[in-house]
Amino acid sequence: MPSESASNEAAQFASTSTEEDFVTAVLTASRVLVAISARSLGEVEDSLTLPQFRMLVLLHSRGAMSLSRLAEHLAVNPSTAMRMIDRLVASGMVARENSPQDKREVRIILTEDGIATVTDATERRRAEIARVIAKMPPRQRTGLINALRAFSEAGAEPAAPQRQPDLLGW
Repeated sequence: MPSESASNEAAQFASTSTEEDFVTAVLTASRVLVAISARSLGEVEDSLTLPQFRMLVLLHSRGAMSLSRLAEHLAVNPSTAMRMIDRLVASGMVARENSPQDKREVRIILTEDGIATVTDATERRRAEIARVIAKMPPRQRTGLINALRAFSEAGAEPAAPQRQPDLLGW
């Protein structure tokens, strides 16, 4: 639980900060996160781009979906999403399947390779993010958690799954 002085500091910062201060701070932090994401893909053989990885993450977190829904989530034209899907199908990371509810609808699903790619890159990102957080003053970490949760909710991003403990390693 944050101390009263930490709460007062946060309230004072919030009252003296402008909207531009918040935007600049988030923009700067997003550059750190994008760099971490890019490095986490460095080991992927098929030269996966960040937009392609974002598509894989969407499918991993939200499940199979149609081309139009994927394009909407990615904020791209369906033709752009189709080209991304074609490349990911060719690399074996996604597949197309007919919807069980409507055989006319084609859904895009992750393959085992796609799941492994997301899982492996996420683990590398987790490790690097943990190293960055470890460099932060401990009293600021709780505030970071609350702020990032609120930011993610406002951006309608589902929470990333927490790492499951290794049940065999107990």
